Amino acid sequence: MSDAVQPTAAEVRAAAEAVKTALDRHLAAVERRSGEDDPAVYEAFNELAAAAEVYDELLYDRYDEVTPFEIPGAEDALPPYTGPEEPSAVSVLIRRDYSVVEPQRLRAQAERIEAADFEDGADTEASGTVHGALGVLFGEFEPDEIASRHKEFGLEEGDSTLWVTASDEQADPGEWLEAPFEGADPQRVICRFDVSTVFDDDLDDVDVDDEDDDEVQAVEDDEVEPLDADRR
Repeated sequence: MSDAVQPTAAEVRAAAEAVKTALDRHLAAVERRSGEDDPAVYEAFNELAAAAEVYDELLYDRYDEVTPFEIPGAEDALPPYTGPEEPSAVSVLIRRDYSVVEPQRLRAQAERIEAADFEDGADTEASGTVHGALGVLFGEFEPDEIASRHKEFGLEEGDSTLWVTASDEQADPGEWLEAPFEGADPQRVICRFDVSTVFDDDLDDVDVDDEDDDEVQAVEDDEVEPLDADRR
């Protein structure tokens, strides 16, 4: 980093003071906590994490030094669970991202589906576009089958996540269909599983021998464990 954009020594000092202040506030919140999931403690924790992250970045930019602290990111932690201990119902929220890498293959698969479903000569314009072919494909196959056969359909996997959230009771039929993912409460997430290529990138940085393959596999498997195992 050039000297022109480096933080000043005063800025680094101010960031250090902000960490000290946030540390005091966090301790005070812990000392007067009203329960295991006190929101004041959670808020103070987030403020401390943010202050420490700023200080760490400025310290590195100015002095090429780092702190011994590892600040968990938002993707690595969930807020305190506030749902029922014995939920009577659960919702499973799933997101899977795909890239259309072979549109011709995608359209060809959709055409085969239409040919099998309709008589010869029927209107098959839906499979003539990527938009229409996707509608045909996802209308024919279950999401799990598409996930396992995505290459056959000209798709490439991106990130995916699965949340299991607690509910007080099962929703009435049709209640949430207009906005199925609206109002998902992170504090009611029982467990969460994430799959991302960033985990593969992390493993690429590990230098191991063949005899350590089992250890690397264990690391890889851990990436899709619940982010908060205590919630099980």
